[in-house]
Amino acid sequence: MLTRKKAALLLLGGVLSGPVQSAEFDFSGIARGQWAVNTEDGSSQAFELALEPELVSRFDNGWKLTAIGRLRAETVDGLRPGDVNRDSYSQASQPGLVGQELEAELREFYLEGDLGEHYLTLGKQQVVWGKADGLKVLDVVNPQSFREFILEDFDNSRIPLWMVNVEHPLGNWDAQFIWIPDQTYHALPKRDATYAFSSPQRVPSAPPGVTVDVRDIERPQRFFADSDAGIRLSTFYKGWDITLNYLYQYSNFPVLFQRLVMSPTGPVAVIEPRYERTHVIGGTFSNAFGEWVVRGELGYFSDQFFLTDNASDADGIVESPELSYVLGFDWTGIEDTFLSAQLFQSRVTDSPTGLVRDELDTNLTFLARRDYHNDTLQAEVLWIVSMNHGDGLLRPKLVYEWQDNVKTWVGADIFYGDRDGLFGQFSDNDRIVIGVELGY
Repeated sequence: MLTRKKAALLLLGGVLSGPVQSAEFDFSGIARGQWAVNTEDGSSQAFELALEPELVSRFDNGWKLTAIGRLRAETVDGLRPGDVNRDSYSQASQPGLVGQELEAELREFYLEGDLGEHYLTLGKQQVVWGKADGLKVLDVVNPQSFREFILEDFDNSRIPLWMVNVEHPLGNWDAQFIWIPDQTYHALPKRDATYAFSSPQRVPSAPPGVTVDVRDIERPQRFFADSDAGIRLSTFYKGWDITLNYLYQYSNFPVLFQRLVMSPTGPVAVIEPRYERTHVIGGTFSNAFGEWVVRGELGYFSDQFFLTDNASDADGIVESPELSYVLGFDWTGIEDTFLSAQLFQSRVTDSPTGLVRDELDTNLTFLARRDYHNDTLQAEVLWIVSMNHGDGLLRPKLVYEWQDNVKTWVGADIFYGDRDGLFGQFSDNDRIVIGVELGY
């Protein structure tokens, strides 16, 4: 039987079926280690070692094949690979698990090159549409691992997908079409993991005396009919970088439908997660004005599902479109210094009854970064603030580059505020982080 992964490999091989006389191979990689200590009790919150080898093959017909792997070990309970729900992955993308502490993953594997006027990228890859820092609006093509909430770099937490990615010029515009048959969604922590969600904005709460029964996620199964697809048009007009985006996808968070049943031992709240479709329509813009850069993005999500505390609601879920946007301002008016501020807002447009989250949700981010000693030392601080709940996340960090391929860092991740908030729910997880990265 031909599996999806085998079919993808045959497709990649078929593109190179033309004449190839020679190829050049470049091998490199990254070795990374990180240790995090909880500031409340001094216990180890994380101890991670990762190897990320990369092989790039350049063929004399102009095509290039890139393969990136990752072998990652985490020894501390709560952040181990086995502490993440794996049923959100498709069989073609699921990392291999050795025990609970070690995983091996083919991160990316794609072939790219010109085919007439088209530029094709075929295989497992990341496609980044958004321009925002810290939080996301349009960067929803690839799902994300929430093993460490949003603390991992997006490049590491983003889950690459098997897809067809085609770019083609259309006059003054460039068109990008993507087709994604890979049915992989957000990887969420298990209920007892360190960064398991507990905020009522994400997790329904059962009344006292009611047992909770969480069923397996109902996943899309049809290879073609349940694929995601999208198109992006981009252009440069009078100093403005502009994109128009459309994506037809399954939302990457499962919807937690609920029902109350009676059992011999009492009432049971049955939670039946499943993925639901949405249309995403939006765009991005940016322009530089001397020392300033203005940028932003807008996304309209046609069908989003939210928790409700309306007692008369049959399944605990209300449906509404959602409008999200970010407006950012960057300033480089001081030498070796970068300052940035962003306004994120999300509005549930239909005003459903009993909505648990606020109809208008507002977050602010502030980033300050400065380089010292010929760019070998970098100091930065990122502050994310929820205006609705008064909670937030503060992330100071100091990075020193000893050589071109060796750097170390020390930083902190400080959560604060209302435990019902998305950041305040992790207020017991404040930590100091030290790490090292070696390139080879």
